[in-house]
Amino acid sequence: MASEVTFFPVDNGDTTLIKLADNKSVLIDINLRDLAQDSEDPSCDVIKELRKRLEKDDKRRPYVDAFLLSHADQDHCRGLQKHFHLGPLSDYNYEPPEGEELKIVIREMWSSPMMFRRARKNNPLCEDAKAFNTEARRRVKLFKEKKSAGEGDRILIIGEDENGKTDELESILVKTDEVFNKINGSANEHVSVRVLAPLPPQKESEEEQLSKNHSSVVLQISFNAEGEKDACLFLTGGDAKVYIWGKMWNRKKDKIEDIQYDLLLSPHHCSWHSLSYDSWSKSENPQVKAEAKSALSQCREGALIVSSSKPIKNDKNDPPCWGAKKEYLSILKKEEDRFYCTGEYPSAKNPEPLTFKVSKEGFQPPSKKSASMASIIAGSTRERTGHG
Repeated sequence: MASEVTFFPVDNGDTTLIKLADNKSVLIDINLRDLAQDSEDPSCDVIKELRKRLEKDDKRRPYVDAFLLSHADQDHCRGLQKHFHLGPLSDYNYEPPEGEELKIVIREMWSSPMMFRRARKNNPLCEDAKAFNTEARRRVKLFKEKKSAGEGDRILIIGEDENGKTDELESILVKTDEVFNKINGSANEHVSVRVLAPLPPQKESEEEQLSKNHSSVVLQISFNAEGEKDACLFLTGGDAKVYIWGKMWNRKKDKIEDIQYDLLLSPHHCSWHSLSYDSWSKSENPQVKAEAKSALSQCREGALIVSSSKPIKNDKNDPPCWGAKKEYLSILKKEEDRFYCTGEYPSAKNPEPLTFKVSKEGFQPPSKKSASMASIIAGSTRERTGHG
């Protein structure tokens, strides 16, 4: 099989699953809402769609080989405690309550301590973010004690912590600008990952600029295909805002191959604030920050951009922002068929998971025409059966 990247329609939020050619899986963020409690939830049953793409181990437990939380906002970790096992595997519950499924095992966590450090008092952590942080601390503590970790206890630290707090963790630490290819403790021939952010601890004056969003993990994920190295480049950056992308350009403008992409997940759900310091809704003439747009413009030929968001409308909403979409389209030379919105694929009425397959010619998107027809058929089936 070919490696693939799937984006799930989760409103303004992120849920991205990478399945490699050897069936290894990397999940980036989750926004798993309860359909029964959210009348505006898209018709797609995201939890069901995610679960059917996951492998199971010899004990019937569904799992992901690695799970990255890009930053600690609720729309990137919602549903963690409900759907994922946290704690030692010896405590795993094989008999969940009626109506619930076995929880998903996280074989290896990818976590950045800086995003938790930079959480301000006026921007507190949600309960799922606190649970993620607690589990990350458990795994780090276990590693310090044993100098190794088994399945369900592994952790990879993304980015250095302040005051030398990660100095003892070199074997599980990946610093900014370093590249790694280990997933769940083993080297993988199908992928390599470059860490572009979070920025390491800054001077006190600069630290004041940084928050949870500014501390989002930014990765350039490189896929190999059919013997060709770096056949496809995927750039993902959580909710990183304009300050980070401006800094990124100043750091990488003489080495743009580090920030190039064939597939970009537009930051912060196609928000204007990843491109500008101005307000889209309040400024009379909001201006793009040139350095930030330059960083986000390093696309290779035929590149694709995805907005993980609600449908994008010509209004003052942000995110998703109409003005930001226009800027991304200008990067794509106004080729609208290369821009995708998860809330609109294949239609706003019946959004479905959006999958791009890796090939030596680049990412292969699904056919919008065939997907639209599949959506019409699915909608018709729901009407006949009374489901949906």
